[in-house]
Amino acid sequence: MNSVSVASGLPLLRHASLNAPLAWRGDERISVARFLSDVEQLARALPAGKHVLNVCADRYRFAVGLAASVMTGKISLLPSTHTPETVRQLLAFAPDVFCLTDTLPCDIELPQCHYPQLPPAEFDGAIPLVDPAQCVAYVFTSGSTGTPLPHRKTWGSLVRNIAAEADRLALRAEDRFTLIGTVPPQHMYGFESTVLLAMLGGGAMWAGRPFYPADIVSALEASPHPRALVSTPFHLRTLLGAGIALPKADLVLSATAPLSGNLAAEIETALQCPLLEIYGCTETGQLATRSTAQTSEWQLFRGVTLVEEGDQVRAQGGHIDTPTVLNDIIEPVSADRFLLHGRSADLVNIAGKRSSLSYLNHQLNAIPGVVDGCFLMPDDEQVDGVTRLMAVVVAPTLDHASLLHALRERIDPLFLPRPLLFADALPRNATGKLPRAALETLIAQSRRGTDRS
Repeated sequence: MNSVSVASGLPLLRHASLNAPLAWRGDERISVARFLSDVEQLARALPAGKHVLNVCADRYRFAVGLAASVMTGKISLLPSTHTPETVRQLLAFAPDVFCLTDTLPCDIELPQCHYPQLPPAEFDGAIPLVDPAQCVAYVFTSGSTGTPLPHRKTWGSLVRNIAAEADRLALRAEDRFTLIGTVPPQHMYGFESTVLLAMLGGGAMWAGRPFYPADIVSALEASPHPRALVSTPFHLRTLLGAGIALPKADLVLSATAPLSGNLAAEIETALQCPLLEIYGCTETGQLATRSTAQTSEWQLFRGVTLVEEGDQVRAQGGHIDTPTVLNDIIEPVSADRFLLHGRSADLVNIAGKRSSLSYLNHQLNAIPGVVDGCFLMPDDEQVDGVTRLMAVVVAPTLDHASLLHALRERIDPLFLPRPLLFADALPRNATGKLPRAALETLIAQSRRGTDRS
């Protein structure tokens, strides 16, 4: 990717031509000129508030809302959920926040601005420039006290992050690549790798969000080459398990949860292209990738370094504005490579032995026949003074004994789940993650009626 001039601001888009495609919706090709025209029209329709909760489900409309907010000096709020409690906390953080939505009815209790019908209009101006220091978004983490923590994102830091990502993925603007995302644009991963990567990498985005395997296949088939599928381990596993013919892709990206080497290799074979797994966090953005089918080592983005400080590891340099301690168990193995052993918050200590839930989940899901599975540390359950892990698994072709036998070959017996429950499906959310409350409810139901252990 070419370097970016900062003499008079950073461009809103990195496309060389107003006629270049920025989005696809079915057979409809949406040009850069049409996008900028829509941005101008929407900018005039936005309310006066400084903060925007952009919940547009259509990825193109989300991008238009983001750009219109940037051009009018507004700040997009990107929380991890849109629950009533989260919305109340956002309102406390930014009392002037309004909701931009393309869904009717919308039950979010904020002043609403409905995405309007925008007629085609001529645009023959220049691509706008944005002050690199302008704050354009707050991305929220859950916070240890239950109050979402805001993380400030400037246009300059986002541009540098996406430039580093495009460089690592070898995506060039002149190739006019297309990104098909199964993750929502409001999630940090989807925000970076399906919206900003298209806008700032000179590519195009698929406007919809295909969820079911047949929808993903249709979106891939309708998108021109080169095309990249931006997805999660859950969606990829479901896609592979559907048993339908998959069209060739040119790249697959995965994030939000650890991906096994076996599944990565199967996806590469099925889609006839390489797969890269992305590592990052809300605080820093994306930091590294790995070719999961070939290696367990992660390679840092250019300019990013890791510094060990006791039990902690700090990331700095590159696109990172402020050195940031990573909440993960990381083992640097060279100047630009590391191993990831799970999240610090996932640390499990049983009878003096340590592991992590991420590692255990990885081992569980790597067992042939396991469609989905998750370990859980009970809040207060103890047996003979020793806490026992629980696990729920979707494995229709396995029984309890065979699954436990396979687990014994992969993990220390102290971490074997008691109970080990079977379910038809796990209650994953739109990004493929498992809310603890939903998992606890499923476990309670399973223990009452469908425990096969």
